[in-house]
Amino acid sequence: MIDVARASAGRFPADPLAVFERWPEFVEWARGAPDGPAAPAGPTGSPAPTPRQVFAIGLNYRDHAEEAGLALPESPATFTKFVTSITGPDTQLRLPSAFVDWEAELVAVIGRRADKIAAEDAWRHVAGLTVGQDYSERVVQSVGPVPQFSLGKSFPGFAPTGPVLVTVDEFADPDDLAIECLVNGESVQKSRTSSMVFPVAELIARLSAVCPLLPGDLIFTGTPAGVGHARTPRRYLRPGDQVVTRIEGIGQLRQTCVAA
Repeated sequence: MIDVARASAGRFPADPLAVFERWPEFVEWARGAPDGPAAPAGPTGSPAPTPRQVFAIGLNYRDHAEEAGLALPESPATFTKFVTSITGPDTQLRLPSAFVDWEAELVAVIGRRADKIAAEDAWRHVAGLTVGQDYSERVVQSVGPVPQFSLGKSFPGFAPTGPVLVTVDEFADPDDLAIECLVNGESVQKSRTSSMVFPVAELIARLSAVCPLLPGDLIFTGTPAGVGHARTPRRYLRPGDQVVTRIEGIGQLRQTCVAA
């Protein structure tokens, strides 16, 4: 790790959102960046902690739609996770109820404004990829005459991301990464991102056709099969549980569940 603000002599600030606003310029600088000064070792926060928009996609893996008993969507099923739910990669997860579920997700971070972008051009607008968890309170999510997905998925700490942002050029194929979630060491979700119904580029094309995507925005791209709510009997997180979420080539998140 290096301290970007110091290594760039103030050219780039310590605020990640300000860097995303200048992402192409930052990447060009980073190619020839010096090896130091080293940043102090220790816990890191979310690599994109203050997005202006957070998009989340439901039913974007075929096997997850099947376990939910729902047809594959004809267009991305989109909701939001409110920004106050975002946290870092290694945290305590305070459980607001006995009905909190896990959903491992690949998260794409926007690095260049995307407005009505074609799928073939979409990856040029991605700053990088990171690991995410779409924790979900299933009762709040389902209450009312229409589902309250955004509320049920936005309790504090329900959107951990990290541990780092990896630029797209680091992957042999950014559309085919192993993704896994473990609860207390048991693998409960295991798949590859190539199983998405709408891959990252298609999501960017579909979303940017409606509203511009801004530098630093997040796209939670959906979860594979294996969530607790779809099990028989249903299974939810309990105080003391440990959840590890990992994606090939990026790293892992770790949450320890505690009572609210």
